[in-house]
Amino acid sequence: MAKEKNKEKLILDSAVELFTTKGFNATRMEDVAKKAGISKGLTYFYYKNKEDLFMALTKKAFDQFKEEFRESFRSKGKNGLEMITDLVQRIWVFAKEQPVYYQAILHFLDVMKKYTNPKLRHEIDPLILDSVHFQKLLDLHHEPARIGIQMVSQGIKDGSIRPELQPEITFYTIWSMIIGFEKMSGPIEYEGKETKISPESWQPGFIKLMQDMLKGTFQASKPQIVQASLF
Repeated sequence: MAKEKNKEKLILDSAVELFTTKGFNATRMEDVAKKAGISKGLTYFYYKNKEDLFMALTKKAFDQFKEEFRESFRSKGKNGLEMITDLVQRIWVFAKEQPVYYQAILHFLDVMKKYTNPKLRHEIDPLILDSVHFQKLLDLHHEPARIGIQMVSQGIKDGSIRPELQPEITFYTIWSMIIGFEKMSGPIEYEGKETKISPESWQPGFIKLMQDMLKGTFQASKPQIVQASLF
């Protein structure tokens, strides 16, 4: 069993390296087998096709991604807001240091958008839907978010996050902001842009704005109750 796990890890590690240097479309199963130093037949024994291999890689990406969430949640001496702040910074590092894994996570989120819409499900590659690893991902892809929601709940409990916020909505909003931050990195770093913003100022500005939103620095105005007579 340990020997088989080592072979699977070797294949996955080789795929990550090739997907990083050549891209998914240009990489063939033969390339992965050669990189791993094993036969093509043995590679197909562990993974039915390249799509199955990519889903296995995506599952590993989610497993590692979940560890980043766990590390933030386990942080001793930190309140909920500080945990969320630590998590945001960890995700930025993860996206930078593990680009293939991070892109695999984003790709899976795009696949899920089609999977949950009966009118779009036919657009998904059947080989992906047939992958046993895809079926596993359906069960576990919510686990990182579940931990993030616990952080928000902790912040509401310890008073670092304003009490009127709903944990699930709040966390998924934060996650969408983080995805947007990564998506906009290219435009922000482009020197020819007219907007006056730099990567150095945007990152701390993003953190401050997020913290202000969660702490309640932006005070919502309550609607005034107007006493009125029907006559």
